Amino acid sequence: MASTNLLALPTLPTVFAPRDRRVTGLRADYCAAQPFPHIVLDNFLDRGLLEAALREFPDLASEEWIHYTHVNERKFGLSNRAHFGPALGTLIDTLNGPRFVQWLEQLTSIQGLKGDETLEGGGLHQSARGGFLNVHADFTVHPHRRDWRRRVNLLVYLNHDWQDEYGGHLELWDRQVRKCVRKVAPIFDRAVVFSTDPDSFHGHPEPLACPPEMTRKSLALYYFTEETTQISMRSTEYRARPGDGWKRLPMRLDNLALRMYDRVKRTLGLDDRFASRMLARIERLFRSGNRVP
Repeated sequence: MASTNLLALPTLPTVFAPRDRRVTGLRADYCAAQPFPHIVLDNFLDRGLLEAALREFPDLASEEWIHYTHVNERKFGLSNRAHFGPALGTLIDTLNGPRFVQWLEQLTSIQGLKGDETLEGGGLHQSARGGFLNVHADFTVHPHRRDWRRRVNLLVYLNHDWQDEYGGHLELWDRQVRKCVRKVAPIFDRAVVFSTDPDSFHGHPEPLACPPEMTRKSLALYYFTEETTQISMRSTEYRARPGDGWKRLPMRLDNLALRMYDRVKRTLGLDDRFASRMLARIERLFRSGNRVP
């Protein structure tokens, strides 16, 4: 893993200057990485600010969390800035700011990147014991900006004392979803940057085995380019792994349902809180129906 001490917030060092020589080696590593362009960076953030951001991370008991709970994933997301503390706000604003975005352009060789202030689908992510995210390639166009093509993901992990046996490793799969090429443990102050091509398959598909009092926490930011020609729109595409067997059919059906929801969402201008409320009600009904007397 690259250990670079890249980011000291709230003041960014010169490593994020667009022509800084140190980005050249990182860019070579990024572009040559398999199974698709990516890089893993340790000691990425100022520790003091990161600890402050972690203290502000809302508990799952908060009703503001969006429930991404269906066949292909079981996690929670929060993108509403009104519920972020000052440290989280500073962190997100800096990572969406022009200096860092210019540095990302140099790292990835993708020009014209834009941060997403709405944090659509991104922001804070959290998964409890049993949580998972099946292998997938991300949606290709911003849900509410039809000319914004999704290009780069940034994930920052916020998990102290994370043990390998807890699982939750980010898995990077080959373009045919035949084998996992790399696994990345979600340890504290580790960042992953990767290109979101239509076949950049990734996820953490095995259910978490962390202690009940722990959760897997991360910050996710997505970056886009504004296009002048029509972009091929595609919803998040989940794929079965070799050996998934009987899971393939429900995964495919779930893909179809998600595509229909995505069309409705884009047409009516909905956000994911609408679907979250429905999924939360379904989950409560399921739990009540399966409660042991």
